[in-house]
Amino acid sequence: MREHHTKGKGDYAVLKVKLDLYEQGYNCYTCDTEHSEFDLIAYSSGGNFYRVQVKYRTAKSGKIAVVFKSTWSDKNGVHRLPVDKTEIDLYAVYCPDTDSCYYFNPNDYKTGITLRIDPPKNNQKAGVNMAENYTRLRSSDG
Repeated sequence: MREHHTKGKGDYAVLKVKLDLYEQGYNCYTCDTEHSEFDLIAYSSGGNFYRVQVKYRTAKSGKIAVVFKSTWSDKNGVHRLPVDKTEIDLYAVYCPDTDSCYYFNPNDYKTGITLRIDPPKNNQKAGVNMAENYTRLRSSDG
């Protein structure tokens, strides 16, 4: 994989998420287009389907930040739009620093989420999303 190529990082994250979900008992189906609102469908034997948006995010200062925006560039510059959360059921975030995947329902958060790898230095507990609590897709997430 080329070191700084965004597409390669995204493809790698999708592969890591697919493997992680498979190990959790889900079958995954990828989209035939890059223009879909989601990257894959996860299916459980219980009959649940989840539209999953996959992100590749590195950790900074012990945190993984995910903002619910879509960003792209073209000849007219850089564009940003809020993600339509009605089009997806789950976010799956692969972090290469932890080599782990994290899952959450974007409808549970306003404009983004910060997952903490390291606990806060001030020992704050309220409102802290410890990454270790997001490593499994729970049926209530979708």
